[in-house]
Parts: sequence; C-alpha cells; structure tokens
Amino acid sequence: MKINQTPHELAEAAASFAALGSEQRLGVLLALVRAGPEGMSIGALGARSGVTGSTLTHHMKILAAAGLITQTRQGRSTICAAVAHARVDGLSQFLLTQCCADAAKPCPDHPHGVCL
Repeated sequence: MKINQTPHELAEAAASFAALGSEQRLGVLLALVRAGPEGMSIGALGARSGVTGSTLTHHMKILAAAGLITQTRQGRSTICAAVAHARVDGLSQFLLTQCCADAAKPCPDHPHGVCL
C-alpha cells in the first residue's frame, strides 16, 4: 500500500487531528466556527464553550499550533477566530481522497460506486 501524501503532509494532518482529539478543544473550535470569520473575544469564547481560565489558554495554544485558530489583539481584548473552515475541509479531503484506493470492489457507500 502506497500512501500518496508526503511525510510533511502526514505530519501536518496528524497534528491537526491530534489537536481535535479533546472534547473541550473540539467544543472551542466549534464555537469559533459558529461565530464566523469575525471570531469572538476570549471572554465570550469561554462563556460560549464552558471552558475558561488556564484550561482555555492551554487548549487555545494547541489549536493555534495546529493552525486551526488565530488570536489577535484588538485594544485590550484578544479576538479568537477559526481558520478551520478550509483546514477542516482539507482534513476531511485528506481522508476521503484515499477512500477505497486499494479496494478490490467499488465503494457501496458512494453514488454509482465512485468515491468522492
């Protein structure tokens, strides 16, 4: 089995999937995705996600390191936003482009047996 991704692409995808491997981080990211490109303040994000204080700071660092969110200063506030729209779509495509690549039969879960 030959995987068509480079080692760098595999490492990037693994880091992103690992960052999403926590219910709290996934909830934080979901809140930011729902907020749209404007994002929200760190205080509003804590209230919306139910994760606050040093725990929220910890999760934000992991999500930022994975390239899933941004944090910018606006005056005295920190505004957090998801850059995840394209990134999460890219992660799903990372998996789906390999769907049934080594299968002997057409994929029964996709229209006309053709994988996406």
